[in-house]
Amino acid sequence: MSDQNDPELTQAPARKALGQHFLFDPSILHRAATAAGPLDGRTVIEVGPGPGGLTRAILKEGAAKLIAVETDPRFASALQDWPEARDGRLMVIEKDARKVKWETILAEAGAETPAMIIANLPYNVGTILLIDWLKAGAWRGEMALMFQKEVAQRICADPGTEHYGRLAVLAHAVTRPHIAFTLPPGAFKPPPKVDSAVAVLEPLPESEQFPHLDKLEQVAGAAFGQRRKMLRAGLKPFAKKHGLKAEDWLKDLGIDPTARAETLTQEEFRRMAASLVK
Repeated sequence: MSDQNDPELTQAPARKALGQHFLFDPSILHRAATAAGPLDGRTVIEVGPGPGGLTRAILKEGAAKLIAVETDPRFASALQDWPEARDGRLMVIEKDARKVKWETILAEAGAETPAMIIANLPYNVGTILLIDWLKAGAWRGEMALMFQKEVAQRICADPGTEHYGRLAVLAHAVTRPHIAFTLPPGAFKPPPKVDSAVAVLEPLPESEQFPHLDKLEQVAGAAFGQRRKMLRAGLKPFAKKHGLKAEDWLKDLGIDPTARAETLTQEEFRRMAASLVK
């Protein structure tokens, strides 16, 4: 296991503009690498490897192919010099992860799927990437992703709880999410201003996954955009755009028009989204 003094880890300052906060503790890196399950023989995607601490932990745990996407040329260049990059086990892509066509990259790499995604995500792009991955097809397997703690709580929240919202609705539509462990700011260099947490998202069986995530995202976004209002009022503009009267639409679906978004179950959100599929 690599540590802070490992010469293979690039020693360069974090850039605030890129949302970088680095981990060097070997025990934490091991926990993050293995949080979603065994890596032996698997394809793994890592976003924002930075100095390479988590990269080293993933490789040590037996990943057959690791695709590391890094937008910072300082770190991407250094990772290209690793022995695993030269022998083809580590594939380094210098690019903004938001612009990567994941299926194309996996095909070009000749990688086995489904691919695991394990990452200490840059704070400024984590949620965007997660939604992209939730909407992905069968190529995406288990995910272990480090976020700000509050974001992780929003991903894993159950109905009726403080953090329940759009992210939780989307995450529960295709995965079984939970928080594996939390970390204080002092675990990182530089330390962020908030606690962090690793969220593990295990794919639901295909028969249990909701296929229309775009519609589900629209419905959940509209409902939680007016979360203090009853559904019949909060969803009125949204329903009108779809040629519907909110109260009648909700009643027809067996949903209480006087309820609020935070009380709705995954099944009720699915019903609303499914009714909009042409």
